[in-house]
Amino acid sequence: MTRSDLPALVAGFVAVLVGFTSSVALVFQAAQALQATPAQTASWIWALGLGMGISSIGLSWRYRQPVLTAWSTPGAALIAATPGLTLAEGVGAFLVCSALIVLAGWTRAFERLMDRIPAAIAASLLAGVLARFGLDAVSAAPSALPLVLAMLLAYLAGRRWWPRYAVPGVLALGLAVAALGGAIDTSRLQGGWAQPVFVAPQFSVAALVGLALPLFVVTMASQNLPGVAAQRAAGVTAPISPVISATGLTGLLLAPFGGYAFNLAAITAAICMGREAHEDPARRWLAAAAAGGFYLLLGLAGAAVVGLFAALPKALVLGVAALALLGAIGNGLAAGMKSEAERDAAVLTFLVTLSGVQLAGIGAPFWAVLVGLLALGFSRR
Repeated sequence: MTRSDLPALVAGFVAVLVGFTSSVALVFQAAQALQATPAQTASWIWALGLGMGISSIGLSWRYRQPVLTAWSTPGAALIAATPGLTLAEGVGAFLVCSALIVLAGWTRAFERLMDRIPAAIAASLLAGVLARFGLDAVSAAPSALPLVLAMLLAYLAGRRWWPRYAVPGVLALGLAVAALGGAIDTSRLQGGWAQPVFVAPQFSVAALVGLALPLFVVTMASQNLPGVAAQRAAGVTAPISPVISATGLTGLLLAPFGGYAFNLAAITAAICMGREAHEDPARRWLAAAAAGGFYLLLGLAGAAVVGLFAALPKALVLGVAALALLGAIGNGLAAGMKSEAERDAAVLTFLVTLSGVQLAGIGAPFWAVLVGLLALGFSRR
């Protein structure tokens, strides 16, 4: 890795920073809902970090393109909202879900479905998913206005004079301002290594119907769908079906240790696929591989990494994410609204995605695609 690859390393770190801090609380809630002990909960972090790290590094190196994986955030929310199951039954459900993901990739069923979604719908879907982070950053600004303004000025100056290092500059200045202002909670810093804890699976009809099938649906519809949209919007051509199968196989191996579901990343992947990650598109895979390395450290360090990320102010994380994603949001909107004939459908897709609405336990991206396709069908008729 040369000096010119430094933005890729920083982009990988920002992706992990955003992905971890934005949803790790849900993972802890999911583990508690299944009555996991503290040691078993630490094993979940170990398994998820290991799975995301190995799959991101392996797939990015294999295809020489940025392929970033993630844990299923809506899946964690679903687990947390599914009471009455034991941890062993949960592990059985995780294995069934991962097997279904492998099947969806092996049969190419999911890829054929994605091929039927027009580019304008996919681009607007991505823009809506990413814009949520921008809105969250704006909402958090009043509570930490000096920090957010400093990062914004750093970004604007960076884009003007050193565009390759704009996001690293934002991160460095944000950390400095937060430290000087006493906004970093050092009391949360702690040490400790996570240890894997094996839980034998137990299969039941209640776990199959109540958790395994819904977990598969929300992971595919709310995570893999926008994940593929993010890749296509960025021009990434890694084959969909083998990648989906790889995430399922990762889940099959790590489910007994807490790796409940793995999928393609969308928001964090966009950080690794834009110009901010690397000027040379052929080198952007290094950003996803770097993120995989940080995820490996996250899983192995366990409690120490959890404390480190928890010590950072929320406004810092949201601000860095929003500024790193500005280019991807703009590109998604431009591609979605390009065709006047498809503009209404694209706008509806964007708005439904941005709303974050959930129906029948399925997230907004799935319903946004349905609404967009319905609008497009009517306009073409």
